[in-house]
Amino acid sequence: MYRVSEGVRSTHGQDGAIVLDVQQGQIFNLNLVGSRILELLEAGCDEPEIVNVISQEFRNDPRVVADDVREFIESLKRLQLLLDP
Repeated sequence: MYRVSEGVRSTHGQDGAIVLDVQQGQIFNLNLVGSRILELLEAGCDEPEIVNVISQEFRNDPRVVADDVREFIESLKRLQLLLDP
C-alpha cells in the first residue's frame, strides 16, 4: 500500500483536484480520473483495487486502466507526492 506524502494537501471537486505540496511549494491540477486515483490512494487502496474501481466507474478496459494507473502512480512517486509502501 502506498502512502501519500505528509506535506500533500488536496481538495477534490466535480472537475478534478488541486494538490498542494507544502514541502516543495508546488501546486498540481488533476483531472477527474487523477483525482479519483488520489482519493483511493489516500483511502489506503492498493493498485489492483484502484484499477478495479476506476475501470468500473469510468467504464474502461481494466488492462488499459492498469497501465494508466501504474504510470500515474510512478509520476506521483517521481514528484515525491507518493511514498513506496
